[in-house]
Amino acid sequence: MSEMSGLRALVTGGASGIGRATAELLAARGANVAVLDLDPSSVDKPMRGYAADVSDDSSVRSAVAAAAADLGGIDILVNNAGIGAAGTVEDNDDAQWHRVLDVNVLGIVRTTRAALPHLRASAHAAVVNTCSIAATAGLPQRALYSASKGAVHSLTLAMAADHVREGIRVNCVNPGTTETPWVDRLLDQAADPASERAALNARQPMGRLVTAHEVAAAVAYLASPAAASITGIALAVDGGMQGLRLRPERQ
Repeated sequence: MSEMSGLRALVTGGASGIGRATAELLAARGANVAVLDLDPSSVDKPMRGYAADVSDDSSVRSAVAAAAADLGGIDILVNNAGIGAAGTVEDNDDAQWHRVLDVNVLGIVRTTRAALPHLRASAHAAVVNTCSIAATAGLPQRALYSASKGAVHSLTLAMAADHVREGIRVNCVNPGTTETPWVDRLLDQAADPASERAALNARQPMGRLVTAHEVAAAVAYLASPAAASITGIALAVDGGMQGLRLRPERQ
C-alpha cells in the first residue's frame, strides 16, 4: 500500500502544467484527488474536477465544499493556480498588478481559508504552495510576477507558523523555468523562439528546463506523511539555479 493511499487531496489549477502533473502523481500514489480549475473538462477519472475561479471567494468556497463532501474530507491542499506576467516595473498597469496579485496571492488565501476546517480534522494535514525561483532570485522582465511569488514565499512561512500547532504543515516549492503551456506561450511570442529557449536552458546550471513531473514529485513528497517533520520550507526545483555559481565553460 502506498503511504498516500486513502488521503484526500485538492489541487488548484490542476487541469494543466504543474498542477496536472501533481494531481496525476498523487492519484497514482493512491490519493483521492479533486482538481479545481477554471475549466476542469479535461480532468480524467479517477480524479474529480470542479469548476472554480480562485479570484472569486464564493466560487472557491462552493468548489471546496463540494470537493470535501465528495472526498469525505481534505488532507492535502496544493495551491498551484496562478498566472504569469512579463515586463519591468513600468510595463504593467495597475489593473494587471491587481489581477496577478489577486490570483497568485489572494487565490492561495481564499482556497486555504475554505479548506482549513477540513485540514484541521485530518491526521495528515499538509499544504503545499507553488512558488517560484522568482521569489528568491532577481530575474529580468519579471517584476510583477516576482513580486507575487515573493509574497507567496512569505505567506508560506507565516501560514506554517500559524498552523503548526494545529498539526497542519505548510511548505512551498520553488520551480525554475519549467516546461509548461505558459512558458510555451512566452516562447511563441519571442522574436526568436529558438534562441530564447536556448537562453532559458543555459540559465539553469543543469542546462535544461525543469519538467512539470519533477516539480510534481517535490510537491508529492512535501504533501506526504514521509515529510511529517518538514514545515515552513521552500524546496527549490530549479536545476541548481538558486544555489550554484558555476564558472563559465571554457570555449
